[in-house]
Amino acid sequence: MRYFSYFFLLLILFSCQENKTNKLTSKNGDELYSKGESLFNKDNDSAYFYFNQALEFYKKNNDSVSSSSTLIYLSFIQNSEGDYYGSVEASIEALKFLGNKKNNVTSIYNSIAIAKNNLKEYDEAVSWYEKALSSTDNINDRALIINNISISLSREKEYKKAINNLESIKIDNSNIEKKLRRKIMENLVYIRFLNDSSYNALPQLIEFLELRKKENDIYGISSSDSHLSNYFFKKDKSQSLFYAKEMLLNTKKTNNPDDKLEALEKLILLETPDNSKKYFHDYQALNDSIQTVRAKSKNQFALIRYDTEKEKSENIKKQNHILKQYIVIAILFISLCIGFIWYKRRKKRLQQQKELEVKNTQIKYSKKVHDVVANGLYHTMMQIQNNPDFDKERTLNDIERMYEESRDIAREDLEELQDKDFSKRLAEMLNSYSSEKHKILIVGNNQQKWNNISNNIQMEVFYTLRECMINMIKHSKAKLVSIKIEKTEKFLKIKYTDNGVGMDFLQKKSTSGIRNMENRIATINGKIIFEKNMTKGLVIHITIPT
Repeated sequence: MRYFSYFFLLLILFSCQENKTNKLTSKNGDELYSKGESLFNKDNDSAYFYFNQALEFYKKNNDSVSSSSTLIYLSFIQNSEGDYYGSVEASIEALKFLGNKKNNVTSIYNSIAIAKNNLKEYDEAVSWYEKALSSTDNINDRALIINNISISLSREKEYKKAINNLESIKIDNSNIEKKLRRKIMENLVYIRFLNDSSYNALPQLIEFLELRKKENDIYGISSSDSHLSNYFFKKDKSQSLFYAKEMLLNTKKTNNPDDKLEALEKLILLETPDNSKKYFHDYQALNDSIQTVRAKSKNQFALIRYDTEKEKSENIKKQNHILKQYIVIAILFISLCIGFIWYKRRKKRLQQQKELEVKNTQIKYSKKVHDVVANGLYHTMMQIQNNPDFDKERTLNDIERMYEESRDIAREDLEELQDKDFSKRLAEMLNSYSSEKHKILIVGNNQQKWNNISNNIQMEVFYTLRECMINMIKHSKAKLVSIKIEKTEKFLKIKYTDNGVGMDFLQKKSTSGIRNMENRIATINGKIIFEKNMTKGLVIHITIPT
């Protein structure tokens, strides 16, 4: 206890010394803040650096309002560069600095809402937009926020609520900016169509497009083309394809990667199979590029914060030598306590390991039953469902094979996959899940890649991918799935991508499916990583040593 008393006493003394030696002024922070503002939306990496430096000055001078304003800029930059979680974190910190003050609170709420919307967390986005709405009386700000709430509601398919919100805006109010009024009117027309497919939205949607062309509103043109393509999707595929192509052409002017991805996704679904391959490759390349750029930005922001903290740490290094000595003593003391506890629990853990072995054996056989019988039957069902002219003899052979495998389910030497042409069997299994609702694209599946891969690895890959497809059918609501297979000198790499509802929903609906896949890949010393597709859906990376 005596050591801990000394430890906290030194902390207090260190804090007092820090305040005495702090000669930083708000003027230094204001100069850095101005530099950041001048570079905002021109060179965001540099702008982020200057704002982050300014923030350190404001924090040291307890300038909460300036700290909050700086954090808002940081959150805007992170939002625009795809670092949505970092943006939310910066905004929450900005709120903490404000406390009960009302400065900038609308901007903070709005920034959090935008980040949540980009993360497809629409319920939370609406909640934050409503906070922003209640914090401002500005008529244009309120109209824009209500419009954004309606868009988030429509993405949750709450069309009637979205329509009621938009209708509550007094569109004829001359105080609302003309461009904003038009955006609200077009969204109202489009959401009415989403709510009722028989609603004749076409004349107004065409009118909005023509007005935007006259005004050379290139971002608005992309939005109108998207609405028209969606309008015709079930009514006239050729017209839907036309506006999707127009949208893609317009993205060359806007350089908006998200709009381009949306246009390519429409073209993949609308074009013929031969033509859609080109758009699919473009989609994959752009999607990978966006994720790379956004990951680079996140790393850059993290590096800037790291460098700032490192510099601050070096400035106080000479003052905390004694403090570090006591930290080491505390760590040693804690380590001794942990070591003692570990020793006491070791015997109990050994006993638990024996019980765990029994449980693992049960799990292993349960997994085999799941793979051979449950997923096998589901796979056969998908073949019959997706192929009206199914081969009866082939189906009976599949069922007989499941029967033979289920009889031998307890044998340790069971070899589920003995086909010489594994790539063919894998392709047949994957394509059996393809239908009008689900488009499956397979890249790089040739037998040469599987020739030197053991039967055990082939078996685990086969069942893991079948689990992916079953989860896709049952839970993800994906329209487009791609499976890319690569083989290097040391590794077999498989990348699964879909445009479904994403990782958060899958975790809620299919925890056992995810755990089955993780356990299966672990048994062959591989790694499986589930992550959100930054644009839409789910990405699964599987890496297996060969």
